[in-house]
Amino acid sequence: MALADEITRVIQDRIARFGGATTEASMVSVGTVISVGDGIARIFGLEGVKYMELIEFPRTGLRAIAFNLEEETVSAPILGDYTEIREGDEVRTTGQIIAVPVGDALLGRVVNSLGVPIDDAGPIATTKTRPVERVAPGVITRQSVNTPVQTGIKVVDALIPIGRGQRELIIGDRQTGKSALAIDTIINQKGKNLLCIYVSIGQRNFQITRLVETLRQFGALDYTIIVHAGAEDPAPMKYLAPYAGCAMGEEFMESGRDALIVYDDLTKHAEAYRNMSLIIRRPPGREAFPGDVFYLHSRLLERAARLNKDYGGGSLTALPIVETKGNDVSAYIPTNVISITDGQIFLETDLFNAGQRPALNAGISVSRVGGDAQTPGMKQVSGTLKIDQAQYRELAAFAQFGSDLDPVTASKINRGARINEILKQPQYQPMAVEQQIMIIWAVNNGFLDDVPLNLVQKWEAGFHQFMEATHPEIGQAIVQTTVVDRKKIGDDIFNKLRAAVSEYKEAAAPRA
Repeated sequence: MALADEITRVIQDRIARFGGATTEASMVSVGTVISVGDGIARIFGLEGVKYMELIEFPRTGLRAIAFNLEEETVSAPILGDYTEIREGDEVRTTGQIIAVPVGDALLGRVVNSLGVPIDDAGPIATTKTRPVERVAPGVITRQSVNTPVQTGIKVVDALIPIGRGQRELIIGDRQTGKSALAIDTIINQKGKNLLCIYVSIGQRNFQITRLVETLRQFGALDYTIIVHAGAEDPAPMKYLAPYAGCAMGEEFMESGRDALIVYDDLTKHAEAYRNMSLIIRRPPGREAFPGDVFYLHSRLLERAARLNKDYGGGSLTALPIVETKGNDVSAYIPTNVISITDGQIFLETDLFNAGQRPALNAGISVSRVGGDAQTPGMKQVSGTLKIDQAQYRELAAFAQFGSDLDPVTASKINRGARINEILKQPQYQPMAVEQQIMIIWAVNNGFLDDVPLNLVQKWEAGFHQFMEATHPEIGQAIVQTTVVDRKKIGDDIFNKLRAAVSEYKEAAAPRA
């Protein structure tokens, strides 16, 4: 009797809840998996499914993206372990276009391409999401790039200035310091109101663990989001990663703040897209990439912008990284990305092996924003630096033949060699803009001409310590004038600097 009463009570309870306020009817399209392989499921049915809509496999709980909408079937890259999917599995639409969580709660966290935390630090407390794919800001909403992103790297800030809202490509062979340059730039943003997103595509998990520890050590993790699609992850996760990171950056940009995003690297991203496209049987083109591989990166990089004041005045600066082989910048993916971006920083293997770190080739590297993104003071002291360096390289190559040099040529080679030494910079040691200006001014004005080449870096280190200890007001005046007020440095400040450099040379500078 008790059992019958219990059954009656359960039935009555369900009848009472059926059709109540808590019940919501929903309609979904249902399909069937007809084949699965290499991370792609081919599904029959799913009428009315949208492009980039999330679809789910109820049996496994996995999800996929409706990627190729064909006449009778849908090809869907699976976001997870595709080996769990079987032929005949049921598939359902969700009605949701793929989106990722965004907001300040993600700062200091490591997430995957879907915004799910993978750093064992608990769930992320945010309810706001953004679609990963979005149309780039139009011309009306933008304004010209005129505020610098201080990388803290002398050779970049002096020769290849980067502005907030710019897209500057970092390109070079494997192991030439591309990621190191981007990481140094992130470390240098401490206290500069620039939030950072680092998108890792195809890197090993231990590399990201090391990156997290490095950023934590320098106090940079607090303002950085790391989006990681590892080497072991399926191609769809690598494909999504940069778009997910960009959506997170757009949230900061459209809230009136400045953000910097690093895509490391777009070569692996293009290869992941090629893998997916070949499995889906899209027609291959040059180097087996699909015909829309240019659009793959252009629609991503165009989303970096500097918005005008009517739209909040925020910015998203993009530093895409592309790996070359044999310094060949004319290959397919490098030429595509070069044509999309506003300039490139080219790192050369020969310079790296010769001890020039960063190994920046000033001849091929360029910033198409020009001096608009430089502080006026840096523009003053670095105006002829690029031409001087180009002349030095030509003359140094000529001097190798051992012919007698006239005094003017010898002087240019002597000065160029010292500028080269000054532009060298160890990793994880970004330099404040006032220090950069002071040392570049000193070398340009001949104060290091008589310093032995092997003592130049020691001379520079001592000079910065001397200036900080005895003449801090000069550095403060430079910051106020050129960074805060955005004005040229006056002769009065340069005269004080001249006297201070002379004092250092006489009293404290290292000698042979």
